[in-house]
Amino acid sequence: MSETTIDAAEFRKVLGTYPTGVCVITALDEGKPAGMVVGSFTSVSLDPPLVGFFPDKSSTSWPLIEKAGHFCVNVMASDQGPVCKAVTAKGEAKFVGVEYAISDHDLPVIADSIAAIECKLYSVTEAGDHWFVLGQVLRMETVREDEPMLFHRGRYGSFAEKM
Repeated sequence: MSETTIDAAEFRKVLGTYPTGVCVITALDEGKPAGMVVGSFTSVSLDPPLVGFFPDKSSTSWPLIEKAGHFCVNVMASDQGPVCKAVTAKGEAKFVGVEYAISDHDLPVIADSIAAIECKLYSVTEAGDHWFVLGQVLRMETVREDEPMLFHRGRYGSFAEKM
């Protein structure tokens, strides 16, 4: 069997045709919020209740979240673009203007997100240039009924029903 070389730009272009939801993964790092935006979140198992996401190995936020040992998946609504922008900022600018509350599990839960899923770190597996992170769900809630934020072809947007 021969290996085929896949062009990275073409890979991104083709896989970019598949829309994904947008989540912000949060934790506390020495009392300060740490977070990252991901489009790779998925449910994995009902028994035990597991969810997963794929942080890039070059992420500077993932090691802080991993060190915390638990995290919150904040499912973003279509009107939360400014939250995502703030969380992707570097250094002291990260989380500026982002409203959140600290949960009973000592996790930042972003205000007005569609849902919050609090997890303890279950496993981390190498997956090419990313990590495959599994979290065991400790608590979850739907915060509001609204349109989700989607990522498609390099842009953020929302769902529009066309039936």
